[in-house]
Amino acid sequence: MKIAIFHDYIGAIGGGEKLVLTLARGLGADVITTDVDEDSVRKMGFEDVKIISLGRMIKLAPIKQICASLRFALCNFSGNYDFFIFSGNWAHFAAKKHKPNMWYCFTPTRIFYDLHDVFIGRVTFIFRPLFKIWITLHEPISKYYSGHIQHIVTISRNVQGRIKKYYGRDSIVVFPAIDVSRCRFKKYGDFWLSVNRLYPEKRIELQINAFRQMPDEKLVIVGGYATGDHASKYASWIKRDLPENVELIGSITEEELLELYATCKGHITTAIDEDFGMTPVEAMASGKPTIAVREGGYLETIIDGETGILVDANKNEIMQAVKLISHNPEKYKNASMKRARDFDTSEFIKQISTVIQSFQNNNVK
Repeated sequence: MKIAIFHDYIGAIGGGEKLVLTLARGLGADVITTDVDEDSVRKMGFEDVKIISLGRMIKLAPIKQICASLRFALCNFSGNYDFFIFSGNWAHFAAKKHKPNMWYCFTPTRIFYDLHDVFIGRVTFIFRPLFKIWITLHEPISKYYSGHIQHIVTISRNVQGRIKKYYGRDSIVVFPAIDVSRCRFKKYGDFWLSVNRLYPEKRIELQINAFRQMPDEKLVIVGGYATGDHASKYASWIKRDLPENVELIGSITEEELLELYATCKGHITTAIDEDFGMTPVEAMASGKPTIAVREGGYLETIIDGETGILVDANKNEIMQAVKLISHNPEKYKNASMKRARDFDTSEFIKQISTVIQSFQNNNVK
């Protein structure tokens, strides 16, 4: 069976991009997208995956998002593949012309729904009316195209609830995957690791402010952002006032990232109601504990007190957790590595393949 995966754009290194490329490799599928940052693809180690670009986007929100939606709505690959998968916020605009299909839904578009006020609040006052108009017009169009999706598979029970709430649709949960075999443990080093795109919903300022009060601890932040998305202003803001014990190193290769996981003391993540969260699983596979906020997908991966510590979203609790784990990070090693095996790539591809086959059988009937 020949499969195509439609994905919004591959403009930065992130969990969603890794997952889509992992899925494409596992299924032998092609990826159809808009913007492609070849350097990011290379750093993630997916040069072998065939990627088809529908063309580059204008690097200015929300024009970028509107253009992507139009590109997907207008394209037509219906005669070239036997099955279609959509992922991201805009790729499902291709669903009307491309069937049989399914949506591997990371989340309903959060600026339209649960994080509407958070995003709008961070838009410059002058542009806020424009964004409100865009949301008002774009949301119902997005929902129209989502109506052409035949099956929905999602990444967590957390997102499953959002899909039911905002779309009124049932969905199947298949947890995302990491290649556990590539992760390794070397030592508990002298630094904590944070891996995330520099997006406001990641609340990286919480981490920075906590470590500002702990000059004896060190934090290394890995991640960048795609030009023209909503994060540019936020990324510039957090870069301006970094304490000496916090280092922001941008995008790096997959091998470099694996080395940081292998040698860090522990991992920290603070995203708002995270859809799933791949980075705690990567940390656990490397034998490292995670400090995460007590919300979203982290509740489905981290075993509090065994593979890490869950905290409320404030710097004082983060500081307490850092100090507690720093005394004995090895306490969490065995449980972490055991838990990570539940999310291995082989199991993920197996489950997705089974789901697709069941959808195909139902369509035949």
